[in-house]
This record gives sequence, C-alpha cells and structure tokens, in this order.
Amino acid sequence: MKIQQLILTGSKIGRDQVAPLAALAPNLVFVFAAPSYFLPDGAVRDLAGLFPGATLIGCSTAGEVSRSGVHEGSAVITAIRLEKSRITSGTTQLLGMADSRAAGQRLANKLLAPDLVAVVVFGPGVSINGSALVEGMAEVLGKTFPLSGGLAGDNGAFVQTWTIHNGDISDRAVVAVGFAGDDLQIRHGSFGGWQAFGPARLVTRCESNVLFELDGEPALETYKRYLGDYAKDLPASGLLFPFAMLEDDLSATGLTRTILGIDEAAGSVTLAGEIYQGRYVKLMHSSTEGLLDGAEMAARAVLIDAKLPAPALALLVSCVGRKLAMGDRVEEEVEAVSSLLGDGTVCTGYYSNGEISPFAPSAECKLHNQTMTITTIAEI
Repeated sequence: MKIQQLILTGSKIGRDQVAPLAALAPNLVFVFAAPSYFLPDGAVRDLAGLFPGATLIGCSTAGEVSRSGVHEGSAVITAIRLEKSRITSGTTQLLGMADSRAAGQRLANKLLAPDLVAVVVFGPGVSINGSALVEGMAEVLGKTFPLSGGLAGDNGAFVQTWTIHNGDISDRAVVAVGFAGDDLQIRHGSFGGWQAFGPARLVTRCESNVLFELDGEPALETYKRYLGDYAKDLPASGLLFPFAMLEDDLSATGLTRTILGIDEAAGSVTLAGEIYQGRYVKLMHSSTEGLLDGAEMAARAVLIDAKLPAPALALLVSCVGRKLAMGDRVEEEVEAVSSLLGDGTVCTGYYSNGEISPFAPSAECKLHNQTMTITTIAEI
C-alpha cells in the first residue's frame, strides 16, 4: 500500500501539481474540499482526467482534514495504491428524503461481491434521512457489515452539498467505495464527548426524521426556549445543542441527533436521522475538553488490539458541530488522533453533517451526529 497527499489552496489543479500522486498509479483517490471547489468553475471538476484508472470519490465539507491538521477553503486530495486488494464503487441519485432507504438498498446492490469486506459511503448533507440510508444499505450488506463514511458538509449552512464519483459531481448523489480481498485490515472507532442535560422529553409526534412535538408541545417552540439567545441563529446554532436519544428506561443509547433544518410554519425540527415516537430525548452540550477526550477515545478504539501496520490510511469524519463548539482549538482533536495513530498513518477526512460508523467491531453500523469517527485502512 502506498499513499500520497496534496493540500490544494488555489483555484486550479494542474497536472504538475498532482504528478507525485499520479506517479503512484493509484486505484483510489479521496477528495474532500470546500463547497466552492464543486461549483461549475471549481477545480475539483478537473481531477477525474488526472487520475486515469482510479476510483475518485469524496464530498464537500465544513472543513478539511489532512496529515498536517484542519483546513478551510482547501481541497485535500489523497491518492492510495492498494497492491493486494480490489476496489469497487457505485453511485445512485437520491430522489428525495423519502427515498433514503431505497437509495441505500440500490447502492449496496451495486457493490455486492463475495470478497467485499468494507464499504465507505458519502451522501448529501441536506434533504436526506441518514439513518434510513444506512439501514437500507445494511439490509443488503448485512446488519453487522462494516460500513462507514458520512454526509457531505457546506460550512454549516445546510443549503447545498456535493458528492463526487469519478467525473460526476452532484448535489443529490450518494456515492460509495467498496474494499475487497483477504489482505485488508480495516478498523473503526467512534466517540462523542457530549453530555446530556435537562429533563427527558417524550417524542409525542414525529415522522421519520422530522420532529413535530415534544411532551405534546411544538418541538421547535420547546427547543427555542432551551436555546435562549442562540435561537435567533437556528438552524446553525442547533449544532451546539444536539439531542441525545434515550432507551425506554431513560438510559443513553449512544446515538445523537443533530438539526439539519427547521420549519417555522409547522413548528418542526428536521434531524439528520430517524427519531422515534414514544421514546425520550434530552438536549446535549459539551466543553472543548470533553470533545477532545471523545476524539482520543475514538482513536484508542482503533488501537484496542494492536498498533496499526505502516503505512495506513485513517479516514476521519467529525461533525461540524464539534468544529463550531471547539472554535480555534479544533486542530487539537485531529492532533490528538494523529498522535495516537502514529507517524506511519496518513490522516484524511472532513467535518460533516453526519457520521457513519459501527459502535464497535461486529456491531451494527449507525448514523451518528456530533462524533469523531475513524476508519483505518491498511494492507497486511
């Protein structure tokens, strides 16, 4: 396995710039870039022709991650040459939020292969039910099949995001890459660091991922009361106050839901994934120290059995809400992860509108919000 990375800050991508990456003859190229790079005159559109024969995949971001830290307004391009393994990929158009589960099923069917061992998926970051997408893929691949990735970002605007698959750029496509072969080591880690506060609230009316009522009152009205002065900046400020989903006995499920949008007329809140009528939720908040501890816990989960082989790739997908909460200290969570994973691991990734990862090895994959998720890929 060979890895090369380029951090682009200019508006054009030339053949000379990517020459060290192209020299690998990569079979996989990850691209994570600021939304401006995906516009009609954006530089990402030039990439497909510069890596003939490679699967090129990625999405727009709310911040980019590289081996040197966190960036804004850039494109991080990571070329990988897998020498013992096989790559498969696919894409499907999301026809609307209600199509999320079916889109997951369609995409998973395109990737199926007897030697498939893991899948990384990137979906739109708005107008999607992320948990239904994951459930649809799991119905085809298997409930405990290792699925990871995330939803695209747009700097916390929640207006328009993009994915890329080879030469195709779309604001409605779900894209995925599959890893096949017996010589792959793929590990996952996921952790948050947020704390629940306030009383548990009963979900008295919801439809899929749209929350209408809490304790019989309009959900948006209740939520605004909690936010106080932050309410004027919704939906973006909602990233700082996600919902914790609770079990019937009010214990934590480990799942968090972030707001993607609000509807003033309906008094509703649209979340990144499913929420369930008759279940309870609590609001959450966090400190920078708590979030940094969460990032370290995610890295330690990857290393629980042994050190990573070198070289290895680490795909970091962290929530835009964490980035907003940590502010100028956001670099510290990537530094913490990178330090634990070691010099032989090249980090790439982005800040997202939702994260996809198993809770633990052989556990079901879920859509997460407000977490740091890590997928490491190496050949052994």
